Amino acid sequence: RSSSSWSRSPRCRPRLAHYLFNFTAGDRQQARARLRAKTWGVARGERHGDVLAPGDLALIYVEAEAEFIGRVELASAARDCEVSLAWVEEWDPGVTMDAVVQRIDPTASNPYVQANAASGFQAEVVLITADEYEAAVALSREAGSR
Repeated sequence: RSSSSWSRSPRCRPRLAHYLFNFTAGDRQQARARLRAKTWGVARGERHGDVLAPGDLALIYVEAEAEFIGRVELASAARDCEVSLAWVEEWDPGVTMDAVVQRIDPTASNPYVQANAASGFQAEVVLITADEYEAAVALSREAGSR
């Protein structure tokens, strides 16, 4: 048994991970089309792309609009430059980056959060904390997103 198959074993995986999928290839409608197809592109060599696993959760962020438009649960690991999605929740209205930053860093004291908010994410798959994920989900609920 190779060490990589052992580390990917569901029994050995400590918990699910939370990600932000940064959509940089278009607008909200193009991102929603991908969500409705229940697949999401992950470029070869993308940071964290090789550790995406079924059950992981991701927020969908449209960079051009600085807005979160939903969340997904992964149904598969990345294969052939994409992951399959087990379920999709689209948010309308979306949740702005400013609102999320205000919720997760109200004192503007976290330089990592502030840098990403100011200049955008440097990757298309970004590992986030469960608290960051839950803050965006809570804001979507407060806004009445469906």
